[in-house]
Amino acid sequence: MRHMAFDRPLLRATPGLRFWRLLGTGKGMSMSLGADLRRWALFAVWREERDLDAFLRRSPVPARWRDEAVELWQVRLRPLASRGAWGGVDPFAPDGLPDGGPLDPARGAGGARSRRTGGPVAVLTRASIRPGRLVAFYRSVPAVDRALRDQDGRLASVGVGEWPPARQATFSLWRDAEAVDRFAYGAAEHRRVIGLVRAQGWYGEELFARFAPYGGEGHWDGRDPLARRPHPDPRDPLARRPHPDPRAPFSTGS
Repeated sequence: MRHMAFDRPLLRATPGLRFWRLLGTGKGMSMSLGADLRRWALFAVWREERDLDAFLRRSPVPARWRDEAVELWQVRLRPLASRGAWGGVDPFAPDGLPDGGPLDPARGAGGARSRRTGGPVAVLTRASIRPGRLVAFYRSVPAVDRALRDQDGRLASVGVGEWPPARQATFSLWRDAEAVDRFAYGAAEHRRVIGLVRAQGWYGEELFARFAPYGGEGHWDGRDPLARRPHPDPRDPLARRPHPDPRAPFSTGS
């Protein structure tokens, strides 16, 4: 966990790194109060892929993580759609411009910067929870966490956060966009909580983004969640990789 403090100055000075957050992780599959003190993550947005490649080759930050981590998984993400803000800016706007307005997560990640993919989908949902709504929020977490765990098409998920308990996020991987939509629209408990979020104003700020993941390396809980099947069916979305066009790598280590 010392990396959460000592890596910040190095990341601030990294060329081409437009936006980044060092994140702790929870013990559940979504936002939760329980912390896993041995696992952390980095979410980063880069100006160009060559900046990321140089960081991975030369920076002492990933070198130290590789040396010290028992397990490490990283993935490159091509943004498909995003809406909202993180710390007052849109991480995926060309110049980090302010966000374009409130987000309705029950409607997915609509907005101008939206593209379709036929393969696996990564989803990042992030929120700053209003202090007066923390109790209601965390009362809702167990039921949503159970629904997420049992959802068909979920490949992996983890709760992450900047400042527990008020700034929380969930990063999840899905077989395809249809699996994401079934959870967003079809899971009754998830829809109930989204209704409460809107009606009672639980969040002071939020961001919802979808990505096409590719280039996964390493292991997450003992496996690569994006690994191809031994004999892929060409009709299976897992057998098709999106075209590389990265901007937002995600790494998790323990």
